[in-house]
Amino acid sequence: MPYAIRPERDEDSGAIRRVTEAAFVQAEHSSGTEGAIVDALRAAGALSVSLVATVEGEVVGHVAFSPVTLDGVDIGWYGLGPVSVRPDLHGQGIGAALIRAGLAHLQGLGAKGCVVLGDPAYYRRFGFRQDPAIRYAGVPPEYLMALSLDGSQAAGEVAYHSGFSAT
Repeated sequence: MPYAIRPERDEDSGAIRRVTEAAFVQAEHSSGTEGAIVDALRAAGALSVSLVATVEGEVVGHVAFSPVTLDGVDIGWYGLGPVSVRPDLHGQGIGAALIRAGLAHLQGLGAKGCVVLGDPAYYRRFGFRQDPAIRYAGVPPEYLMALSLDGSQAAGEVAYHSGFSAT
């Protein structure tokens, strides 16, 4: 199925919310708040990269990247997520294409790196690796992965934007 990837537009917010909620409704580690998180990040101006996948003009996927801090300092790193694809289109490469396009956008912004909380088997394909120098409390270390985009090394405790506490 042919799809296109483009930056989010103002009129996409409702569709992004619906796709995000549908994508996470049965996800094993979902908080059920992913749609609210995206809305909160948008409202705070913290969606540094927000891309949608469309099929025949309809939003069917979304990826968000927002700033993170390490040990309370903004060092030019970002967090990937949430990423969502309409459930009936899972397994068709849309999520992977959104992630790759988002990482390319981050590089274009001069980002130094990116972290993700997620399934190591999935995110390794994009170059993410577990790094003991980067930590996130309360999560098994193998689920926090990092990807340097400029060759630099980061270290410290990761903190996501306050939008991630949205309910």
